[in-house]
Amino acid sequence: MAGWFPLLVGLLLSVVLNISESQTVSLTLDQGARVTISRQGPTGPGCTVCVTEGSKRRCSMEAIINGTNRISVEFTCPQPHKFFTVDINRKIVCKGTSCSGDIIQSEPSQFQNFNRTFTWDLEPERPRSFRLSFTGVGLRQVLPSETCPGLHTYTIVTNQSTGTTAIGTFCPRGTISSILALSQSQVVLQVPGGRSLDPATFKVSVGPEIKTLALVKVVLPSGSSATKFFSPNYPVSFPDDDLMTWDFEVPSLHNYTVRFLNYTEPQCIKKDVSVEYHRTGNIFIGKTLRDPQPANRQGNFSLTLRNCEMDTKVKPGLTLNFQVSVVMQAICAVDLQKEEGVVLSIAKKDPSSHCRMKKDSVVQETIKIASGNIYNLSFPGCVSEELILTMHKTIECQQLTKCLGSSVPLSAPALPPCLPTPLRSITWHLRPPQHGTVELLQPTGNLRQLVGEQPCNASFSLTVREENGDTVGTYCPVGPIQKIQIHYNVSVIATPTSSNDLSKASKPFLSVSFNKEISERYIFSVVPRKGVPVLLATPSWPVGMNAYSTVSWIVQVPPAYRANLLFLDVNQPKCSSRHTVMKVQTLGSREEMFSRREDENAAVELSVPETFYLNMSSCVPEEGAFSVLSQITLQENTRRNLGIILGTVIGVVLLVLLILTVVCVVIRKKKAQAPANVSIYNPNGVSFVPGHYPFPKSRADNESHIYASIEDTMVYGHLLQGSDEPSPVTDLEGRPQVDIYRSFTGPTEAPPPLLPHIRKQEKLPEIGAPEVDVYRPFIHPSESALPMQHKPLTPEEHMVENEVYSPGSNGVPSPHSLTPGADSKQ
Repeated sequence: MAGWFPLLVGLLLSVVLNISESQTVSLTLDQGARVTISRQGPTGPGCTVCVTEGSKRRCSMEAIINGTNRISVEFTCPQPHKFFTVDINRKIVCKGTSCSGDIIQSEPSQFQNFNRTFTWDLEPERPRSFRLSFTGVGLRQVLPSETCPGLHTYTIVTNQSTGTTAIGTFCPRGTISSILALSQSQVVLQVPGGRSLDPATFKVSVGPEIKTLALVKVVLPSGSSATKFFSPNYPVSFPDDDLMTWDFEVPSLHNYTVRFLNYTEPQCIKKDVSVEYHRTGNIFIGKTLRDPQPANRQGNFSLTLRNCEMDTKVKPGLTLNFQVSVVMQAICAVDLQKEEGVVLSIAKKDPSSHCRMKKDSVVQETIKIASGNIYNLSFPGCVSEELILTMHKTIECQQLTKCLGSSVPLSAPALPPCLPTPLRSITWHLRPPQHGTVELLQPTGNLRQLVGEQPCNASFSLTVREENGDTVGTYCPVGPIQKIQIHYNVSVIATPTSSNDLSKASKPFLSVSFNKEISERYIFSVVPRKGVPVLLATPSWPVGMNAYSTVSWIVQVPPAYRANLLFLDVNQPKCSSRHTVMKVQTLGSREEMFSRREDENAAVELSVPETFYLNMSSCVPEEGAFSVLSQITLQENTRRNLGIILGTVIGVVLLVLLILTVVCVVIRKKKAQAPANVSIYNPNGVSFVPGHYPFPKSRADNESHIYASIEDTMVYGHLLQGSDEPSPVTDLEGRPQVDIYRSFTGPTEAPPPLLPHIRKQEKLPEIGAPEVDVYRPFIHPSESALPMQHKPLTPEEHMVENEVYSPGSNGVPSPHSLTPGADSKQ
């Protein structure tokens, strides 16, 4: 990375050196960087450092340079490296999930003669920690007084509320892979003058929440080794009432032992000093400094040093120097008594390797152990990378009636962790009966065929091979292939896609069952997903199918979808016997939708509307081989959708028309059933519609129906009409009587005109002289008009039917003489 200290110190330097009586350096600092040039001892006369920024010039024994402007630094002596040191500081802030930079070691060669100190200030965001990763380099903890072989010494310091604590002093190339710290910290690198800076990068990232001062992660090497560690501030006391953790990763086939080389105990006021061990499986062991520490143990572990609340007046406090050593295990016991049909093989990748493998104390170049026994193995001088471990298992069905319908999981056996290398390959040999078929299913999902250089994103891949070694195909978990049926003996091989150990798999790779014989050699059941292209290759692709072999794919197409079948790569041989055939036939149909031989031009693309068979068969090739690569894509059936949309629109329109028709018919029917209003002739010249009309003023609103007195003649006047005595026309006082019925004796008018329906039936008589005193019957309204709709009578209308106004026995209204009350007198 170009520049004087990019990303690390953020300095972009342009250096101009004029070596005579003085030296001048021009530099530009990046944001957040600071350079301190200071005197390290007595200087000669006139040896100062001058800083020129713009038009200002300052000379002194020390210069602190920051900012982003271009600055000129001049040393007023010919050899300033003998008198000055350079301290370059950079700040890295961690917020959220990221940090503002990494620790990158880089510098220009012009400063190699100066004693340099590089400082990185690290600020985590509480309660999260920051992580320093030394991947590829590693650090080794040493005493503060020690000198590192490469003259590069690192010191990591953390700032707490109680003061500054040194986590430790370190040299490059060691077993420490990372350090996590909780508080604001500093990483200090000291390089002496005349030593060039080693290029290195320490990754700075946000770590998890931790409960300790710091967490040191250690990866112990394989073989025999012993590594020393020191408590913080060593040889000064560990901080009061604090704790520190070391996390150790122990290689397999190794035993570890912890020894306390030197320690001092404090005078505790509260609590006690303790050493806590945590092992895999949450196993906890608590010890004191005086107890025997773990020895000849296996597996990863962590060590936590917990201090008490000390009496700080009593020295020296808590200090600890301990050592962790590892040695390779002597014997590894492998128990295969509960396994059936299993054979384990351990071989050396390089036969010339000095690794020695022993089975039951007998040296062997290749170790093979079978089911039913316990074996004692040892591997002195062997490392994991030199060995390869494989497993073979045979699953056989001799009688179909005994194993028909039963399913057997293809899983890895439980192997001891003491084996020197992970399980790299598992092969299951599947042998059906004479007239049987092998069925392969993925218990947690379907399979996807890998074609060409397609990657498999899962932790393993599966290869299916025939007994003669021909590859049927390679498959990856999660895909469209639901089931594979094969008519002959096959092998299924599981291989990891990375450095995974197959013996750690928690779920079966496949499940196998044996079923009745099938007509084809291979049958694949395919369930594609919408819009996801599916690649299907013939067995042994791209080499070609065996002679006379047949293969079928049953492709399920759901309703309202269609399958686009595309033949991407078709290789036809020259046949000496029979023909190659490619056929497409929908499920349940006897007619073939598509059929081609090797001597016919095949269509490149087909559209299949429903579930179908894709059948292919090979001939006896004279030249070349038969292989086909197909692609199936499931899409929505747009024509069917268009028909559904049109049908829906037409149905809605018809429904609206039907509703409108029903509404119109109902309205017309109601109009036809409604009674017609009929006008009645009024001889006074006013026509009216029959019906009950209330009084314009209710009797409840006036007292016209109340009388002060009623004369006897009004009540009993109808009894006098039977006598021969004529009714008087005046009362006793000689005034004319009122409210008495008298027959009309005056001239009458011409009769009213006949109603329309009577005019059509009868011929009107000629009008002559008017007839006087001639009775004409009254035509009842019911005979000349439609019946009226009945309305309930109001209280006022009910009065016309009471006893006072009722007709007499002879049908003539009674001539009542009424004397009005208060209303009539007004």
